[in-house]
Amino acid sequence: MVPDAANKADTFPKLLMRNAKSFGDRPAMRHKDLGIWQTWTWAQVLTEVRAYAVGLHRLGLKHGDTIAIVGSNRPKLYWSVMAAQMLGAIPVPVYADAVADELAYVLAHAEVRFAAVEDQEQIDKIRSVSERLPKLERMIYDEKRGLRDYDHAQLTSIDDLIKESKDAMANDASLGAKLDAGIAAGKGIDPSIILYTSGTTGTSKGVVLTGKGSINAAADTVAFDKLNEMDEALAYLPLAWVGDHYLNYAQGLVSGFCTACPESAETAMSDLREIGPSFYFAPPRTLEQLLTRVTIRMEDASRVKRWLFNYFIGVARRYGESILNRKPTPLKGRLLYALGNVLVYAPLKNVLGLSRVRVAYTAGEAIGPDLFAFYRSLGLNLKQLYGQTEAFLYVTAQPDGEIYSDTVGPACPNVDIRIAESGEVLFKSPGMFTGYFKDDAKTAEAMTADGYVKTGDAGFFDEKTGHLKIIDRAKDVGKLNDGTLFPPKYIENKLKFYPNIREVVAYGDKHDFVTVMLNIDLTAVGSWAERNNVVYASYQELAGHPLVYDMMEKHVAEVNRSLASEKVMAGAQIKRFLVLHKELDPDDGELTRTQKVRRGFIAERYAPLIKAFYDGSKEADISTEVTFEDGRKGTIAARVKIRDMKPVPVPVTEKAA
Repeated sequence: MVPDAANKADTFPKLLMRNAKSFGDRPAMRHKDLGIWQTWTWAQVLTEVRAYAVGLHRLGLKHGDTIAIVGSNRPKLYWSVMAAQMLGAIPVPVYADAVADELAYVLAHAEVRFAAVEDQEQIDKIRSVSERLPKLERMIYDEKRGLRDYDHAQLTSIDDLIKESKDAMANDASLGAKLDAGIAAGKGIDPSIILYTSGTTGTSKGVVLTGKGSINAAADTVAFDKLNEMDEALAYLPLAWVGDHYLNYAQGLVSGFCTACPESAETAMSDLREIGPSFYFAPPRTLEQLLTRVTIRMEDASRVKRWLFNYFIGVARRYGESILNRKPTPLKGRLLYALGNVLVYAPLKNVLGLSRVRVAYTAGEAIGPDLFAFYRSLGLNLKQLYGQTEAFLYVTAQPDGEIYSDTVGPACPNVDIRIAESGEVLFKSPGMFTGYFKDDAKTAEAMTADGYVKTGDAGFFDEKTGHLKIIDRAKDVGKLNDGTLFPPKYIENKLKFYPNIREVVAYGDKHDFVTVMLNIDLTAVGSWAERNNVVYASYQELAGHPLVYDMMEKHVAEVNRSLASEKVMAGAQIKRFLVLHKELDPDDGELTRTQKVRRGFIAERYAPLIKAFYDGSKEADISTEVTFEDGRKGTIAARVKIRDMKPVPVPVTEKAA
């Protein structure tokens, strides 16, 4: 019922009005503020957003204008998106943790006249680059703390704006009537939002999406996963990421489910337990962090609890997947799994806040098969999807009962996928973008002559399942000098399964062997150091500790054994590794804001280390510029050690094959 109704509404403001009428008393949004959950129904959200839109119009925002949205997941920033769309203006979300230079680029490129921001921090960042933003006229802010003594000539509180607008609407009914008429006249083919890409391969591009395309795409996946107004999701993903706009904003408005905003990024995981969502999305990095927390807690548990945990996790690995997929399972396995559910799986999911999850997805980058299997073995219906900003997220998704760790599913409803002769994945989809903002040349470059979008990813359809397999970024898949296939992401994901390893960057293309740079996970390795009386004063000191290198060597050796068992990958074993002296950081340009490795940039920045990898050096000096939280820059220098690995013999059966 909901998708059909959604298709009659071709803009998000029309959907909001529909939801206020159809689900008026149902919760639409929640927000934890000062430790207390606040809730707004769909009817209340419509009232607040209508007043907000009238206020923005009175300030001068008009059809076709762009307005930046800068901050974390807060109801009033989501309302900023809704209110702008009511006026036919175009919201442009920006990552809350973007440094001032990144903010300046997006705001200037998008030609924003207004900016709706979270707090003093965002206002200060924008003010610091104000000379680069000549078109910016006014900032509207949510959090008042720290702003009392600021010059408010160009600052307006969202709360004050809404209150003043409600008073004005009470005195002049035509204000609301004009707004409603404008909403009714809104066209689904007009730009609805501009989402900037993460910039993995260079400068961010503004992806222009329409309301009609976005709603049609969301309606297809709402039906696919049977989402409805009884569901609830936790909105903790960056507002500027396509995943949040699709999974929470678009699907929430199409289905009518409730979107809950955590108190802060730091409390998101504890807030997850309190909300207990039924629909959940987590990128692989978040799932890795959750597993790290579990592993650390179990290391500190009693011997009996550790034994129980390890034993029943083993049971889950043997029987969990078949039970989740309702496939024939031996009676002994069912009984052991049921006991494990009482003693381990259910309590563990409750601690993680996943007890009520009916549908869970992961995407953003490839997930390691072991990590994926761990969560599914607990009974969590975790699935994979593959998507891009240019597609408005979904290109493929795994249907219930057809879950494979090495595929991302078949094409989503109404999506057409084609594999180019080069192996690149091409697609057409209902929500696909209309182009890059102010960049016709890049738009043309991203499209084929017959209208398919080039993903830049290499993949193929698995003959057995018919599902799409993504190998890696097409430009990143290479070969060693002996012709061995080298997909770096595949190797990196095997290493990132270990809780002690936070990030990995693999190199080997056009070289004789594979090498990797590792980032330790400070929480996990710090906990290990405390238990083993290893004293350290900094991340750099811990990362370079000989015992930490010994730990990493064991992990690399295990991955090499895994690679040796795979005919295609046996020649891509890791021969040398090092542990980086600093964490890879988006502020330093080493990761995107969605935590994807910028491999080319890292190769340039750490060129002395890569040179040392391949000239046989046992150590190398490196000096790296770092950006502090307040925007200041400094330098960190270190002598990084390189450790060699012995190759694992390839099994005789593989040689024969």
